[in-house]
Amino acid sequence: MIELTQLNGAPFLLNCNLIETIENIPETKISLTTGKYYLVQEERKEIIRKIISYQRMIYKNMICIEGLRPQD
Repeated sequence: MIELTQLNGAPFLLNCNLIETIENIPETKISLTTGKYYLVQEERKEIIRKIISYQRMIYKNMICIEGLRPQD
């Protein structure tokens, strides 16, 4: 989840896995795969930075080592 700011200044958390498109119209419109959309204060580049940061945090401890499998 990433934290964003509605146009009225209220913060909220958004599941970034549901984002389909991000547009500047001039505010930023985030459309979700559910058909819902949000208008936010953050610019597109800032949202992308937050998504990357969130994904890094989630996957930082996942290391794929070829040939090693969990024991049965």
